[in-house]
Amino acid sequence: MKTVTGIFNSRADAEGALERLRSTGIADERISLLTPGTSQENLDSKVPTTETEQPGVGNALGGAVGGALGVAGGMHLGAAVASLFIPGVGPVLAAGIVGAALLGIGGAAAGVAAGGTLEDKIAGGLPHDELYVYEDALRQGRSVLIVIAETDEEADAVRGALTQAGAESLDAAREDWWVGLRGAEEQEYVQQGGDFKTDEAVYRRGFEASLHPQARGRSFDEDAERLRGRYGDEYAGETFRRGYLRGQQYGRALSEKYKG
Repeated sequence: MKTVTGIFNSRADAEGALERLRSTGIADERISLLTPGTSQENLDSKVPTTETEQPGVGNALGGAVGGALGVAGGMHLGAAVASLFIPGVGPVLAAGIVGAALLGIGGAAAGVAAGGTLEDKIAGGLPHDELYVYEDALRQGRSVLIVIAETDEEADAVRGALTQAGAESLDAAREDWWVGLRGAEEQEYVQQGGDFKTDEAVYRRGFEASLHPQARGRSFDEDAERLRGRYGDEYAGETFRRGYLRGQQYGRALSEKYKG
């Protein structure tokens, strides 16, 4: 299974791409849409909801699960829809199994339908490592379309369809995100006596590692086992650690700014 993502400047563009994908035979349960700024009142006018809240993961504005739900904008993903508040992001509408589950892992309550659990093949394709890129796009008012492709050939076809629909690729969005942060991070690093040009790649990996859902709310030492498994001995170096700690500061600042 391959996860393919397109980031759109508007919800209308994302919905247009969704319809294009559906016409090619991509099953609804393998498509998810994340879009920002959806209030509970707007969702209530489209689908019935029930209030939900999970301690420690932020206040859900509401969620609804069940088969064949009609979602705002003419979407019929038939799986899950949740309007929720994500700390560090703000209010978001998540439609589709993958999107709802991904945001749930990321620290927000979301409904997951299809009997209440994800099929293993879909759960295994959840793009946990890229969640911070999606969150950044949502903060900017952009929409994110996530597709689980079954084969490499289908993944290539989906990428082509998303590009034709005007999507920015995940890689491009990730680079834009880092460009927006790079100047401040370089200044901070140099002020502490570091050589940023030499150390940037490792520093950045540490920074990004701190934004993984499994890292949230944990100290560097508490996250050490995961980091060792993912990054090997690199994680124990001072450059990686400095990036990780700065990434944590960045995440905390966003959570404070977008705390609802």
